[in-house]
Amino acid sequence: MIQIDKISKKYKTADVFSVSNLDLNISENEIFGLLGPNGAGKTTLISILCSLVKPTSGTFSINGLNYQQNKNELKQLIGIVPQEYALYPTLTAFENLKYFGSMYGLHGKTLKNRINQYLEILGLSQFANKKIDTFSGGMKRRINLIASILHEPKVLFLDEPTVGVDVQSKNVIIEFLQNLNKKGTTIIYTSHHLNEAETFCTRVAIIDHGKLITKGKPADLISNHEGAHNLEDVFLRLTGKALRDHA
Repeated sequence: MIQIDKISKKYKTADVFSVSNLDLNISENEIFGLLGPNGAGKTTLISILCSLVKPTSGTFSINGLNYQQNKNELKQLIGIVPQEYALYPTLTAFENLKYFGSMYGLHGKTLKNRINQYLEILGLSQFANKKIDTFSGGMKRRINLIASILHEPKVLFLDEPTVGVDVQSKNVIIEFLQNLNKKGTTIIYTSHHLNEAETFCTRVAIIDHGKLITKGKPADLISNHEGAHNLEDVFLRLTGKALRDHA
């Protein structure tokens, strides 16, 4: 589904590459985790794959479409759930979703039915006509998610989709994403919640300093590192325990 060939990215004001000569293939219908410390290059890589940031070198394709020749068609295949809320706070939940759905070319009864369907599934129907700025963090995360899937994308990019949410919202979001994946959506997921990634992802890649360190099924990575009991043990062993604060 996604083929990444020697992708590199160096921002104009940066001293080092955010992503460096990275090769990676992601199969159709995977739940693939991109894991790494702060500043490892995860968000930059996702931004490149979503055609929001132009790579310095290298190329990639999604579902056989090369970003250089098929950027517009490629964008129609994907959905993006950013780490920050991408919602208008003074509009209601329904108004937000109607606006974003219309940007994907959805209108009328089709759009209304999809909005109502997803609001129901994610437990938000009773809040459809409430303004977003009255919502809790978990409710905003769920609306953010709905906005990204109204057009039923083949590939869904998730940047920290459960950060800062309550346990109940996190459970609902993960269960919803698993069902979406079972229906055929390929999911690319980044998170610092390694226990969540261990159970949620079919495969993961750990990147650091913009480079691919390792990849594989979580269970295989754990068994291949002697003394590791979970994915967090593997992660710390490969990326170190030093703080990764950056500004």
